[in-house]
Amino acid sequence: MLALNGVSLIYSNGEIAVQALSAIDLRIESGKSYAIIGPSGCGKTSLIFLMAGLLIPNEGKVFLQGKPLLKPSRETALILQEYGLLPWKTVWENAALGLKLRQAPEKKIEQILEQVFSELELSECIDRYPNQLSGGQKQRVALARALSLQPDLLLMDEPLSALDALTRENLQDLILRLIKGRRITCVLVTHSIEEAVYLGQEIIILSARPGKIRAIVANHDQGIEGYRHHISYHEKCTEVRALLEVHAESDN
Repeated sequence: MLALNGVSLIYSNGEIAVQALSAIDLRIESGKSYAIIGPSGCGKTSLIFLMAGLLIPNEGKVFLQGKPLLKPSRETALILQEYGLLPWKTVWENAALGLKLRQAPEKKIEQILEQVFSELELSECIDRYPNQLSGGQKQRVALARALSLQPDLLLMDEPLSALDALTRENLQDLILRLIKGRRITCVLVTHSIEEAVYLGQEIIILSARPGKIRAIVANHDQGIEGYRHHISYHEKCTEVRALLEVHAESDN
């Protein structure tokens, strides 16, 4: 579905240039879930923005469905850490925003959102405003807005980092159920080893800046019933933690 070939990214203000990513080669297969993890400042968010078509690499190319990705695609949805909800709009209006921008008919918007709200257990919140919601509910609204666009590719930049542990685990379960049920290709950026292992069929480990791919860890048991309590889950967390530590030492 998505390919990054020799991709490097440099931020420059004319005087100072900072290389965020270097020589990234990556293949994202349709229908699979990926987690990106690495030290702070290693370019994880920049990598997601490249996949979303919001940034263009200084070197190399990004391809979506075999075609150069030069701007955001209608088939891609992006969820950011800050939720991106407009405080003056209701839950319904926030979730409908993407469809409104695409000038979808009101009847179609209603049909899509009713199904999405039912899936996300948000139906009772449709007339509330963001300041009347918990953190978990706000994230569900952000998910609703993304899913309403019926994307083929879902990109998430640390969407659960601000939540308490139990709410975070509940939303991890929800995200897993949604991407499996809808067969959405998913790429998640996270600082959490446990979250990366729980949600990623493949775990992409980045080096310190400039970000390079140090390892890609296959996670074959991801998605099995009760995975969080399975010994293979804990073994995979230990494996990923060891790789992060080894590469952190080599980067220093």
